[in-house]
Amino acid sequence: MSTLSRRDFLKLGGLALGTLAFTPSVKFHLGFDDGSLVRVATDSVSVYKEPSDESAIVGTWYRDELVHVYEEVKGLNGEPKLNPIWYRVWGGYMHRAHLQKVKILYNKPMESLAEGTRQLVEVTVPFTQAYQHTNRYGWQPNLRLYYESVHWIDAIGEGPDGIPWYRVFDASGVYHVSSLHVRPIPHEDLSPISPDLPYEAKRIEVNLTTQMLTALEYDKPVFEAKIASGVASVRKPGQISTITPIGEFRVFEKKPAVHMGDGNLFADVDDYELPGVPWTMYFTEHGHAFHGTYWHDNFGTPMSHGCVNMRTSEARWLFRWAMPPFKADKYATEYYVRDYGTPIRIFY
Repeated sequence: MSTLSRRDFLKLGGLALGTLAFTPSVKFHLGFDDGSLVRVATDSVSVYKEPSDESAIVGTWYRDELVHVYEEVKGLNGEPKLNPIWYRVWGGYMHRAHLQKVKILYNKPMESLAEGTRQLVEVTVPFTQAYQHTNRYGWQPNLRLYYESVHWIDAIGEGPDGIPWYRVFDASGVYHVSSLHVRPIPHEDLSPISPDLPYEAKRIEVNLTTQMLTALEYDKPVFEAKIASGVASVRKPGQISTITPIGEFRVFEKKPAVHMGDGNLFADVDDYELPGVPWTMYFTEHGHAFHGTYWHDNFGTPMSHGCVNMRTSEARWLFRWAMPPFKADKYATEYYVRDYGTPIRIFY
């Protein structure tokens, strides 16, 4: 990549002084450290006097507000049992179930994309506001994109702040995102893990009782992760059950970025629009899939409407490991892969 011109350098320097216009607000100003920062990922989360939901509520934080965490502690009497971790914050304690760990990392803009290709990018700030652009109305706010969500971009142009913005190719339409707020994902970050093993040498097992996923090679565990499977709920006739199905399956389609939110298989009733759901691997034709999750941290507890929610870093490992392989040298033009893949067993 060539060096930035003086004009581009001045633009970036000016933006550095004005990033608050495009960066989430924070309730604290001195001694700020994003190394222990969480985003409220639901309508609101209460602050309790003690790490217990039976203690007094002393405060409330609201969706997309950023909270500094001083330490992680276990709840009184180990509650809640399936996810007993609480965060000590200013004034009290917050349970982590609906908080997302985030960072604030800015990125150097790409200068160009090869014609006819797409590039995967990952959001590296707590959230960023995407915009649509039309000749008639100019720049208009669109979806909000969240930390660790993944998106396809297919063009680069000047944004509303005068620096490069990327055009996002999405099932819901076309919109634009600041190049400072997303990281282009290098090919090597998606290279397959142990791709030379025979298909039948690999297997995924999901225990819905323990909410644990295990990846095995030749029957030997090589990876384990806590998951959040489907919740039991009453559905109207004709609607898909929210319970994760049990039985024998195979990975048959892998997509690194999926826009979810059709009202059937989204993970929380508060989160209807879920752009850029990362590292998605489908195992039923009804849309059940393994995927990364940026809207909760309640692993070990059923949370979804049928999918297997995973922490994003763990979902990416599984995406790289499971068959069929998603080859880095092809993903710029083939943005998903569909084939006979790794066996899966889901059971209680």
